[in-house]
Amino acid sequence: MYNLEKIRIRPIRTEKQYEDYLQIIDDLIDCEEGSEEADILELVSILVGDYEDKHYKIEAPDPIEAIKIEMEERGLKQKDLVPYFGSKEMVSQVLNRKRPMTLRIIKSLHQKFGISADVLLA
Repeated sequence: MYNLEKIRIRPIRTEKQYEDYLQIIDDLIDCEEGSEEADILELVSILVGDYEDKHYKIEAPDPIEAIKIEMEERGLKQKDLVPYFGSKEMVSQVLNRKRPMTLRIIKSLHQKFGISADVLLA
């Protein structure tokens, strides 16, 4: 389908090039590992990733949103966080943005749920 000799792989500078490269990825996604097409797929994927990092950067959620996302994914309620916050009142105050998290809470949430410390400290 694609031949490395015939395709001109260059940095992505326009949205059209980006869309064309996405189509190449779509066309080659099921190619045989170790094939020439797999090499093309890898190169194009690197370029697309670089373009997306520059043009479609996804911001990290704020700390409270990160906690709420984690709660939803794990099916947790506020009462389930009491061991990490210290009390029901503290959980409620923090999640309602009435009180900042302490370093102890941040450390507990990071260790227990794997939420990035950078996100929790933001």
